Amino acid sequence: MPKFEKSSPELVARFAAAIDRNAAPDVTQRQMFGFPCAWIGGNMLTGLFAEDWWVRVSEADRDALLALPGAHPFEPMPGRKMGRYVVLPADVAADDDVVDAWLARAMDFTRSMPPKR
Repeated sequence: MPKFEKSSPELVARFAAAIDRNAAPDVTQRQMFGFPCAWIGGNMLTGLFAEDWWVRVSEADRDALLALPGAHPFEPMPGRKMGRYVVLPADVAADDDVVDAWLARAMDFTRSMPPKR
């Protein structure tokens, strides 16, 4: 397992605050590879990886998000892109209102998936 750079305490606090602001009974939190993540029905919703904040979105939302400068597919290891997971641009991740809008889209999409057992 490669060694991963930790997320800054500031980013971890922003992530936790965003999840708290958008809390719902079906959203759970746990660590994935040492990074905070949120889940719905056993499906990953959003999380941190080093200084990247990623969300899982529909194909249409993925295309819209990737059109923003600084957004890119979530790739935890070179050559290992993770489908509909997209890293939020730094300016998006720094704006509570915009983060909340993308989290709402990510939650809607993740809720549309069948729960994992």
